Amino acid sequence: MMMSDERPILVTGAAGSVGAVGRAVVGILRQRDLPVRALVHREDDRAEALRATGAEVVAGDLTRGADVVRAMAGCRRVYFSMSVSTSYLEAAATAAAAAREQGDLEVFINMSQMTVSQMSLTSTTESRQQRLHWLAEQVLDWSGLPGVQVRPTVFMENPLFTTFAVSSIAKDGTIRLPFGSGRTSPVASRDVAEVIATILVAPSPHIGKVYELTGPRSQDLTGMAAEYSEALGRSVTYVDVPYRQWVDQELSTLGLPQHVFEHLAGMARLHSEGRYDRVTHDIEKIIGRPASSVRDFVTAHPALFQG
Repeated sequence: MMMSDERPILVTGAAGSVGAVGRAVVGILRQRDLPVRALVHREDDRAEALRATGAEVVAGDLTRGADVVRAMAGCRRVYFSMSVSTSYLEAAATAAAAAREQGDLEVFINMSQMTVSQMSLTSTTESRQQRLHWLAEQVLDWSGLPGVQVRPTVFMENPLFTTFAVSSIAKDGTIRLPFGSGRTSPVASRDVAEVIATILVAPSPHIGKVYELTGPRSQDLTGMAAEYSEALGRSVTYVDVPYRQWVDQELSTLGLPQHVFEHLAGMARLHSEGRYDRVTHDIEKIIGRPASSVRDFVTAHPALFQG
């Protein structure tokens, strides 16, 4: 399916970090032979891989107006995303301002977080990154752009699972996280990318909508461990680690930037408080198939769990 005017679709954050949703969106659109302009922060091997798909690749800084205006020029459909950063709100506001100035956008899709659904102006229990997402949504609402808010829950590719769970499963067949009896419904980044690509191809029915994207079920970590066990063919059990012990002895060893460290710590705490106990069927409504399960994800990524 080709767009009638063949203007490129702008995908920001296209090099990808956790889950690499932007990179997957580029790939899906290029498989449909749609013109794509991929905005990356720097030229590297990931940029070259994007070019290999046939995408136009431009390097720029999302907080610099001139870079964003240059990247957006001639595009009428935009997917905005940025990795966890203290500059997130500045980037979102810059992109919104550039889109308003251009004046002819058909859709501006914003990658947010499902945590925002439970936040308010005065809530204080979330991480600073989650607060920046909440504020960015306010800015985009005020902008008057033809917007779509996409709010996934925690990604299956989040370090909570792909760093900590993978490591402890390899070591002794356990998932060691401080979630207590908290339930969660992690979502596969590929599912999120398919939702975004579907909206970009035919945006009209989605304008003004908020989509909350989850996995197919919400369950505690014992239930998740059972899905890991089934997929891997060996026993995996959940060990509830005290929150402060996990932060001090596990999370702090990764040497993360303070902003990222606080965000992951906040996500773990909110999990234990039941803030991720949500299930929706928005993925199935948009792409026509059920969301991937934890078992599906583990089965599809065997290399993660080797060793």
